[in-house]
Amino acid sequence: MQERYSNKILKYEELPVPPTPREVGMFDRWEPKGDPKALKFESNVIEEPVANDNFKKLVDPIDRPKVEQILPPEVEEVRLQNFSIFVNNRQKAVIDAFKHAWSGYREFAWGFDHLKPISMKPHDWFKLGLTIVDSLDTMYIMGLQEELAEAREWIANGLNLNKYNDVNLFEVTIRVLGGLLSAYHLTNDELYLEKAKDLGVRLLPCFTRSPSPIPYSDVNLASHTVHSPRWGPDSSTSEVTTLQLEFRDLSRASDDPKFENAAAKVSLHVHGLPKTDGLVPIFINPRTGQFQSYTDIKLGARGDSYYEYLVKQWIQTGKTLDYLKNDYLEAIAGVQKHLVRRTPNNNLLFIGELKGGTRDFVPKMDHLVCYLSGTLALGYAHGLPKEHLELAEQLLYTCYKTYAERPTFLAPEITFFNLQNDGRGDMYVKSNDAHNLLRPEFIESLWYMYQVTGNKTYQDWGWRIFESFEKYTKVDHGYTSIGNVNNPADTKPRDMMESFFLSETLKYLFLLFSDDRRLLDIQKYVVNSEGHPLPIYTS
Repeated sequence: MQERYSNKILKYEELPVPPTPREVGMFDRWEPKGDPKALKFESNVIEEPVANDNFKKLVDPIDRPKVEQILPPEVEEVRLQNFSIFVNNRQKAVIDAFKHAWSGYREFAWGFDHLKPISMKPHDWFKLGLTIVDSLDTMYIMGLQEELAEAREWIANGLNLNKYNDVNLFEVTIRVLGGLLSAYHLTNDELYLEKAKDLGVRLLPCFTRSPSPIPYSDVNLASHTVHSPRWGPDSSTSEVTTLQLEFRDLSRASDDPKFENAAAKVSLHVHGLPKTDGLVPIFINPRTGQFQSYTDIKLGARGDSYYEYLVKQWIQTGKTLDYLKNDYLEAIAGVQKHLVRRTPNNNLLFIGELKGGTRDFVPKMDHLVCYLSGTLALGYAHGLPKEHLELAEQLLYTCYKTYAERPTFLAPEITFFNLQNDGRGDMYVKSNDAHNLLRPEFIESLWYMYQVTGNKTYQDWGWRIFESFEKYTKVDHGYTSIGNVNNPADTKPRDMMESFFLSETLKYLFLLFSDDRRLLDIQKYVVNSEGHPLPIYTS
């Protein structure tokens, strides 16, 4: 096996954040396969860190939240297959939430993609058991061995990839391929790798049958026929540029370069396309390989994870592909130049959009944009400029306010910002945008910021939001998305629990509440867009 496909984990000598007492995390799982005692560790409780000065300047004068510690700081040992961890009461509450969601799914939707928890019915999208595959590493991290064993049994005997079923390349890559690969690395179970290789081969025609390096968006897993989405000829920019972590890892885990080569060509091709100070339109055509220049530029839907995977690919490859880092740095500078604005009343920083064609600024921010704080913090932790962390802190506070200023303490899908100094509030929500889909992006960024800064205020913010999930989205057989965050008396439940609630939202909450902030160390792992940790390589 060549060195470039080795399973060595990159270790960095200089970290921009102080090391914790224990440098070895629970996820160094595939290296020692011998004595199980070598894998047992005890969690260290670090001392209260000094809050970052920039964060204090930002929050203290405005509205630093005072969240009470509802649960006593007790811990309980949880024994996993080869080692044990200690979880505190907040983490135990998240485990209970996962078990509640899983119980409903298991009873009413087993083997289907999603659960409709109110009507107690299954919902299928790609017919791949998304909730099961997406939850594998969450169950492993939480120590839910019985649930994980049952899920593995379904993967072995129930996951049929040879179906005449059209699937979306992006969604299946981040959820299913990413979930299988992460489970393989955490457990050393070859079953997951074999399933991942089978799936990878079935997804490859999106790349190989495209006349350009840009893949088609959809593929039939059995016939291998490919096509653009039903609604038009283009692919979403974020979708075609959010495949590389998974395909690269598949190549290196299987020692077969064809997967990495196909996906890497996309990034290299997009690197050479013209951009607006590093910013890209949200649609790209697989036939021509060119951006649709008349479409919007934004960091929300259809644009978001392009920027995320620039820095994450650079980290995954041992910081050896400088063109990815340079594209990322240029893009963040472009964000600051074109998309960052502040409200005149309370000086809240937010990231808006440029309208397609005219490039007029629109003061609108998707909840999805809240991922950017975590991505910026991740880049800073790997040596990128400190101003990125400062931008992350200020954006994160605005994202927190999108929760805190709603009577349910849950954020809407889209928030508009008032740029007029007319005495009105900073933010407003249109009725069609007031839904909450149990999304993870803000919780994800809280976890990154907690790991990088050690500031426990981020844990308190996450706990307050978890309480709101419990109060307004929990139903008898799971958790449901809601249609109206503006009315606690009429939240308009939507009867849908998507797989990312278990894969990301609850996982990030569990990690966020850990006393050991490096329980999943971002110096050893890069986490894909669906919350699945993959190893960092040396090249």
